[in-house]
Amino acid sequence: MTNPALHQALSKIRWRILPFVALMFAMAIIDRSNIGFAKHALQADTGLSNAAFALGAGIFFIGYAVFEVPSNLMLHKIGARIWLSRIMVTWGLVSAAMMFAHDETSFYILRFLLGVAEAGLSPGVVLYLTYWFPQNQRGSAYGIYYFGVPVSLMVGGPVSGWLLESAQFGLTGWQWMFVTEGLAASIIGVFAFFYLTDKPRDAKWLNTEEKAAIEHELEKEQLQKANKGPSSWRAAMFNPVVLYFTLIYFTIQVSVYGVLFYLPTRIAELLGTGIGLKVGALTSIPWIATVCMLYLVTRHADRKGQQTRYAALMLAMAAVGMIGSTLSGNLVLVIVAFCVAAAGFITVQPLFWTLPTRFLGGAAAASGIAVIGALGNLGGFLAPTVKTWAEQHFNNPHAGMYFLAGMALLGALMLVRSARAGREPGKLPAPTPTPH
Repeated sequence: MTNPALHQALSKIRWRILPFVALMFAMAIIDRSNIGFAKHALQADTGLSNAAFALGAGIFFIGYAVFEVPSNLMLHKIGARIWLSRIMVTWGLVSAAMMFAHDETSFYILRFLLGVAEAGLSPGVVLYLTYWFPQNQRGSAYGIYYFGVPVSLMVGGPVSGWLLESAQFGLTGWQWMFVTEGLAASIIGVFAFFYLTDKPRDAKWLNTEEKAAIEHELEKEQLQKANKGPSSWRAAMFNPVVLYFTLIYFTIQVSVYGVLFYLPTRIAELLGTGIGLKVGALTSIPWIATVCMLYLVTRHADRKGQQTRYAALMLAMAAVGMIGSTLSGNLVLVIVAFCVAAAGFITVQPLFWTLPTRFLGGAAAASGIAVIGALGNLGGFLAPTVKTWAEQHFNNPHAGMYFLAGMALLGALMLVRSARAGREPGKLPAPTPTPH
């Protein structure tokens, strides 16, 4: 990078924006996944069966999917500062309201509403970062955003376990956990309204030369995208390349949430104890490995310009780790296997998001990214239900994990096929024009 003003602008943007959006993502992951820590206590108090719990855990993604595209289009229209703040405040309040779950119906409704409230956060941030980072910097930028996942699970696991054991104000442990973690997200959402900046031209913390440099770089990229991808949000929704990416993202999400929801339970089984502070601390170990992998691989992939190949490698690695977690009853070996799985299925995601953002711009980017996120995240709905079904149908406690690993391998093969077909980012063939 030879332009000093551009270099300085990107340095300021990284320090100003990326840690905060990573914090936002961390809070989202905590409020999505804390249901896994509450599982046994919630079932004991409400009488939820394993099948009902699996359906409720996954139904979050139905609400999320339905409202994903409208949410991202609203962000593109009114700006990230207002819309991302709104998302955080409302999802935090709904997450806190999980304290009122008392039967299957209330559990299903609240999990669905949580998905509705959070819809658009992650695709919104993916879109938001395209307003600030050129493509050759985006893999590492998304990588820092995805630090929110392992950091939230390193911190969130022990904190959730501790909250479960330290009920206050007449609430049960699981009620206190939902209230505390949900309201924390809402408070950060209010702060986001005052902290975030919509686009470089609005940034008071960039000087005139820095604004001009980053805007010139991004405008040049937008002109290149205009000759590659769809030109409207309607065209993007039905674009064949967008749909191909959606299928890949679906396989990623199946592997992510199948493990995320059941990691605490697996560790507790091996320890022969309930889920509390000790289990929470042990579940944080895989996320330490993930932080290291995220930083190293995303930066290396950006330098090499081979995000697709590295994404395929990470997803295949996740599958190997998931299978490995079933092959031994030794706690240390199982944790090592989960380290491999977690590092793989988290690191693949920022690499993946560099692909559609290569050729989607403007309103097409808003809807295309949202479609990928919305339909792909249905994998999170499918994962817990299918995992439970496979274990019951085959009368094998590991059958569900084998299915999840198989989906991860399928996604890796699709990425390999994409790379071999010349679809490395920047080489995507121009799709057939869609009427709009």
